[in-house]
Amino acid sequence: MDFDYSKLRGRIKEIYGTQDNFADALNMGRVSLSQRLTGKLEFTQDEIMKSCELLKFDPSEIPSYFFTPMV
Repeated sequence: MDFDYSKLRGRIKEIYGTQDNFADALNMGRVSLSQRLTGKLEFTQDEIMKSCELLKFDPSEIPSYFFTPMV
């Protein structure tokens, strides 16, 4: 199943300005982040939890950022 990361992308832009800046904060390469945001790779639980902290949203919001099905 493919997921819609548009809400996550918006939050990244809002907080970090660019995906590159967010990738750095996440200690991840920009290509690795891009592969996750395009659905080529999956986010790990650790990456999701760290994203939650870095992007300042409550863990209860994880489904809306990471698991919204693509329509």
